[in-house]
Amino acid sequence: MSEGSSKPCSKPLDSQVGGNHYKDCSIQPVQYIHANKLDYLEGNVIKYITRHRTKGQGKKDIEKAIHYAQLILELEYE
Repeated sequence: MSEGSSKPCSKPLDSQVGGNHYKDCSIQPVQYIHANKLDYLEGNVIKYITRHRTKGQGKKDIEKAIHYAQLILELEYE
């Protein structure tokens, strides 16, 4: 337990604020993003693709992933 708290400390990867659409993955997006040293834009593509079936934002999450991929194209390749 942390000082001044009655709650036990948990590892950040074992908990999630606002759902379980990442926590229930066999490899969480943040672990993949970190292990592969992806930047912010690349990480968001991974994040939105990973959660599109489970968070309830399906089409919107795919549109977000596409938008971040388009940003990569514009900023890195044009």
